[in-house]
Amino acid sequence: MPSADFSMSRRTLVASLAAVVTAACSRAAFLAVNVPALFGDYTRHTDIRYAPGAGAAHTLDVYVPDKPASRPRPLVVFWYGGRWTDGDKSDYRFVGAALAGLGYVAMLPNYRHYPKVKLAGFMADAAEATDWAAAHAADYGADPKELFLMGHSAGAHLAALVTLDTRYLNATGNPPPHIAGVIGLSGPYDFLPLTEDDTKDMFGPPAAYPESQPIHFARPGAPPMLLIHGTADDTVWPKNSINLAAALRAQGDSVTLKLYPKLNHADTVAAMSLPVRGKAPTLADIATFVAAVDRGGVSLPPSS
Repeated sequence: MPSADFSMSRRTLVASLAAVVTAACSRAAFLAVNVPALFGDYTRHTDIRYAPGAGAAHTLDVYVPDKPASRPRPLVVFWYGGRWTDGDKSDYRFVGAALAGLGYVAMLPNYRHYPKVKLAGFMADAAEATDWAAAHAADYGADPKELFLMGHSAGAHLAALVTLDTRYLNATGNPPPHIAGVIGLSGPYDFLPLTEDDTKDMFGPPAAYPESQPIHFARPGAPPMLLIHGTADDTVWPKNSINLAAALRAQGDSVTLKLYPKLNHADTVAAMSLPVRGKAPTLADIATFVAAVDRGGVSLPPSS
């Protein structure tokens, strides 16, 4: 059995949302979960360019809580999933609103997709967005030293790989920003062998396949990580998070692994929306993790 099968990742998310909101199509499903997010106590700044060229693929949205804060806020950069081939930041307003509701400044970037680019292209976008976020954190009341990278599915892959493989951030031409922590939801981190033609192409040639695997870059001194996965995930197998957690712990790094019983690939991120919030403790686990890192050490149980 392969370690990951991404052929249904976006449809799986839509189905999970639609099952709750009884929407018949993908646009209606995202609309239904995003409508409640329109009324949060935050200000949304849209379509800000973080890198030249590539049109909307190099833009991001920023969500800033309206309530005044006594000190600069944590900053969370979130990348959506979609098998590196699909998706748009506007579909994930419910994520930005939920993170702002926790008191964080949230930035949701777009990025280029396969087949227009391969691994080097979308990873370069992840690095540019991270670099921009750190440079402009103070503009939105956030602390660049409290920068958390987060994603779901393919987005979790971007967050983990841009953190662990330091070549991408080093290539921006600026000093690499301090990454306080990484939050991965249902992420592919250890998914060889590749079994589908498009993933073989986007991560090829075969000699380069290990370069696409975050687990290949497990190293001492990596930022603390929170890895969340549903045990019923048959799109990205839970062993991706289990194996990465083990590899990082072997290097002496701080990792919190949260396995949600009976939940599927999409449930981990869908639970950030108001209609599905009771399905999983995603937001509570994120809040506990960020607070623990902010205190100077991660105190969550290592697994559950």
